Amino acid sequence: MNSQASLKENLDTLFNNLENFLKTETVIGEPITIGETTLVPIVSLSFGCGTGAGNNSGKSEENSKNGTGLGAAAKVTPNAVIAVTGDKVTLLPISGKSNLDSLINLVPEIVSKFKSKKSDKNNTDSKSSGNK
Repeated sequence: MNSQASLKENLDTLFNNLENFLKTETVIGEPITIGETTLVPIVSLSFGCGTGAGNNSGKSEENSKNGTGLGAAAKVTPNAVIAVTGDKVTLLPISGKSNLDSLINLVPEIVSKFKSKKSDKNNTDSKSSGNK
């Protein structure tokens, strides 16, 4: 197999499939509704890739070897949350504790859901430890 042809196939596959990964929905997440508040996550996406090909031409055709490789990596980082409550729209950057506190104060239902889940987990753990 020709290493140049294989390299081209690898690149074609990579870039044709990027369309499925790099969509508007990747940067602006699916809205989440909690009580009367709708949260829309905003993220940044970093993507990198590399490819290479090489051959080792031996003295005979049997000893000739070709190789190709392809690597890719992606990173999604949360940047902000758009909070919509009634007619009020707030952009909350996610870059520190104070901004996270603002989000929690804006949507108190989040805190109550976490508390109820933690309470349920503690009750389950205490029941299972009592059965030993």
